[in-house]
Amino acid sequence: MRRAEEDQIREGAESAERPLRRRSMQTAPGSTRGWRPRRIVGLVLLLPALAFGVLLVMALVYSAVPPPSTLMLGRWATLKPVDRQAVPLAAISPHLVQAVIASEDQRFCLHDGVDWGALREVVDDEDGPSRGASTISMQTVKNVFLWPGRSVLRKGLEIPLAMAADALWGKRRMMEVYLNVAEWGEGVFGAEAAARRWFGKPARDLTRGEAALLAAVLPNPILRNPALPSRGVRAAAARIQTRMNGVAGLMGCVKR
Repeated sequence: MRRAEEDQIREGAESAERPLRRRSMQTAPGSTRGWRPRRIVGLVLLLPALAFGVLLVMALVYSAVPPPSTLMLGRWATLKPVDRQAVPLAAISPHLVQAVIASEDQRFCLHDGVDWGALREVVDDEDGPSRGASTISMQTVKNVFLWPGRSVLRKGLEIPLAMAADALWGKRRMMEVYLNVAEWGEGVFGAEAAARRWFGKPARDLTRGEAALLAAVLPNPILRNPALPSRGVRAAAARIQTRMNGVAGLMGCVKR
């Protein structure tokens, strides 16, 4: 009789210990169940930081080495020809520098890589963005580090990269990189290749009118031909030449 009572007491104690044992196993040190969501969140936060760090290292390298654009890399990867001869800014006509500033970013020498006023106007536009707010710095980092097309993710990377590259490179180097990676036709990249392809001369010899034509085709260089300009391209080039007079005194950041 006593043995039966002892067995019942032992069974009751063991049944009471089982839930405690299961809870202790779930929260025991080294258990991965509670930590799994934290690790996932940590990885989600860490990967963009690592990617941004890699891009900054590349930006440091590209402060001295002529970078390719992602479009060039894509063409090389698919065995398509690339026509690009990287040249220093001193080997590019000042008319072209003036034309792209007049056409693309008239506050180039005044902002930190991002034109916050223009960006705010686009965001606040109740009818939707009627124009872009992309600076030459933003276009440059997009061409060198990011992918074509529009997306919130790309723009979110483009803005801090433009500010970082603007600080690392300075305005003169930024303009030099931009004019060496800009696309000016199917497989034609950079001012030197564009000048030779469309006008049969080096970039240093471009005239004011030729520079305006090259700047006029930048929004759509595949469908527009600066050597055989349409009426719309000629009109755009004429407007750019008019603006060039207004930005002539705002180019101190890129002068020798």
